[in-house]
Amino acid sequence: MEEPLVPLVPMSHTAHIRSHRKPRRNAPSLAMRAGVAGGVLSTLAVAAAAGSASAAEPVTQTMELPTLTADLATQVAQSADATQQTAANYELQAERDAAAAKAAKQAKADLADAKKKAEAKKKAEAARKAAAADAVSRSSARTVLSASASTSTNVAASASGSVATVIAFLKAQVGDAYVMGGTGPNAWDCSGLVQAAFKQVGVDLPRVSQDQSVSGTPVSLSNVQVGDILYWGSAGSAYHVGVYIGNGQYLDAANPSKGVVIQDLSGYPATGAVRVL
Repeated sequence: MEEPLVPLVPMSHTAHIRSHRKPRRNAPSLAMRAGVAGGVLSTLAVAAAAGSASAAEPVTQTMELPTLTADLATQVAQSADATQQTAANYELQAERDAAAAKAAKQAKADLADAKKKAEAKKKAEAARKAAAADAVSRSSARTVLSASASTSTNVAASASGSVATVIAFLKAQVGDAYVMGGTGPNAWDCSGLVQAAFKQVGVDLPRVSQDQSVSGTPVSLSNVQVGDILYWGSAGSAYHVGVYIGNGQYLDAANPSKGVVIQDLSGYPATGAVRVL
């Protein structure tokens, strides 16, 4: 049996060379690629929408900015008020501290001054006690007034008995202090000293100089004797008294600066005199 003849087709001279054209895609591959591309486009669309929403958000924040600014201003104002109040409190406290320091300084000065006064008073009291002790010692040594050779006959005749006792007592008080209203034993006023002196011999005189100036028998100053009471001012209203001790002298509690002293009658002449012994 004869085999059928196969027609011979002439071949191109390039048929043996592979084609450089890309092979055609089949339908399923194209569909898959289209789906992927669609998903990408959808994702880009969503991202674009989100980006648009994000871009619009600052507009909302900008709209709320006035409210935030107002709150911030209120807080700043409140903070300023609080700072001002704190400063005022510090200033008030500083003033109080300064006043307290000043008061403490003044109190310290007052205390120092009080201590100085107390010390001075203590020294004065010690001096007064020393003078009192000396006066007692002199009083013991002069219980009897000795007649001196230089004493006048009038003094020698009068300085005996009660008069001598009065004069001795008065001289024993020389150097004591003068104190208004003082009646001894270490401080006297003028009438308190005279009253105490005559009480030594049993004579009770009135307490004040006005009454003492009219006690006893009035005598002229030209006839005054030892032991007579001298007064200054008018009788019945005398403002000062002393006792004549002879030789133109008298003894009295003079004043706060002199105390009990012996003075010359010529330096301070009396107004009158009375005799009670």
